[in-house]
Amino acid sequence: METTRSWWRFALHYLEMVLAMLVGMFVLGGAIRAVLAVAGVEYSMARFPELVILEMGLTMALGMAAWMRFRGHGWPTTLEMSAAMLVPAAVMVPLVWLEVLDGGAAMMLEHVVMFPLMLAVMLRRRDEYAAAHGRSWRAARASGTHRP
Repeated sequence: METTRSWWRFALHYLEMVLAMLVGMFVLGGAIRAVLAVAGVEYSMARFPELVILEMGLTMALGMAAWMRFRGHGWPTTLEMSAAMLVPAAVMVPLVWLEVLDGGAAMMLEHVVMFPLMLAVMLRRRDEYAAAHGRSWRAARASGTHRP
């Protein structure tokens, strides 16, 4: 029973992070685009594919990292997950520069690679991601009984 419950928590945590990424993408990405539009900068995938790819990875990572910190995760775990999201973007940029991929294909591949990488990071720390996050989680961290 507890094993089933912990896997449900694990799956829910993954879903929460995906939602936090979407919020980051829409809120932070939207703010960036609004500021650039007011400044008169034409910011699009057609004009700046490398920047759009990096911005997408960064805004999603920031949204997810904020949610992870709110939920009580330590910096090592948060940075690992952020890397799982940013590395695919960093790999795609040179492929666009070298014209191996166009911007749209690189953006799609970035996302296709990002989600299994996130899952791999979560599986590496399965106990942490499957644990209940709340007062007991934070108390364990504060008492030193939780290993980040």
